[in-house]
Amino acid sequence: MELLEPVVAAMGCELWGMEFASSTRYSTLRIYIEKEGGVLLEDCERVSRQVSTVLDVEDPISTEYTLEVSSPGMDRPLYTLDHFSRFSGEEVNIRLRTPYEGRRRYKGLLVGIEGEDVIVRCDDEEYLFPIDAIDKANVVPRFGPETQEADL
Repeated sequence: MELLEPVVAAMGCELWGMEFASSTRYSTLRIYIEKEGGVLLEDCERVSRQVSTVLDVEDPISTEYTLEVSSPGMDRPLYTLDHFSRFSGEEVNIRLRTPYEGRRRYKGLLVGIEGEDVIVRCDDEEYLFPIDAIDKANVVPRFGPETQEADL
């Protein structure tokens, strides 16, 4: 990420996160960008061209891959403590790297952060998950009258 953050910032966007999905046939480097006022298709195209050039020169990935650049979307992934802090009060899905109390998946209200821990309220219980124990986390999109009114 350190290699690409300045490139994305120079394009007027924030590097939200990256995922590298590798399979036997295809690999994908997915880059999520954020921008005040929202990400447009043109932003993704511009960032993709610049990032592609940097990756071609630096060559940090030895296998063949497809580069995808997009907005984090409504079900945005959360990667950092700052992300969890920003989306405090939202409902989230969390998948842990290893089971806790026999479960790896939790869905609940993101209460906030405490030190290096993410606080989630599920079924009237609060859980503190160390950020390093979280394999994947996403905001649960809200649909309904309040969302539709805000979009008008």
